Amino acid sequence: MDAPVYFLNFAFKFQKLIFFLNMKFEDLVFRTRSFRRFDESVRIGRDILEKLAGLARLSASAANRQPLKFILISSPDECSKVFPSLAWAGYLKDWEGPAPGERPSAYIIILGDRSIAETFGVDHGIAAQSIMLGATEAGFGGCMIASVKKELLRKNLNIPERFEILLVLALGKPVENVIIDEIKNGDVKYWRDLQNNHHVPKRPLNELIIRFVH
Repeated sequence: MDAPVYFLNFAFKFQKLIFFLNMKFEDLVFRTRSFRRFDESVRIGRDILEKLAGLARLSASAANRQPLKFILISSPDECSKVFPSLAWAGYLKDWEGPAPGERPSAYIIILGDRSIAETFGVDHGIAAQSIMLGATEAGFGGCMIASVKKELLRKNLNIPERFEILLVLALGKPVENVIIDEIKNGDVKYWRDLQNNHHVPKRPLNELIIRFVH
């Protein structure tokens, strides 16, 4: 790598570091969107996936049972075993999911260990959000997927029966722009415009807060 390119890369990484150091928690939450198209050439290493799983480990768990287990997947061959079991963007009827080159470059599969607990409450939702916030902070993004062909995934990855498949987190470097809109006429369906921007309508805060007691 010649000197000008090296210093440009260094400057970009430094600017990125400064941005994340100055980012408020509200900004982190705002930037943590559901992304469904990625730069598949940008891989996510084991060290990052383990750090993300570590955030889930530190998250709340009902009765502190901690029944969640994780499968971390980053190799292209293993990723190709996961993708066929996933359903993408139910509101986008004419879209079958990301095309080759725009598919996730890593996955974290959240499992519930039935030898520890019979039910898992909302543990996996809490863990998933912690992972997604961490992915955003690391410069990545993803999508929580609950619409999964579980038996196909179990077969493809040889997942033992004692583990219940709860969520699949698709991860990668996002290549799409997600825009938050004000909800109109109660329509919650996300949609894409002619520039392929992904729009997500959100209810206004004053509709969510039904009472303030002081």
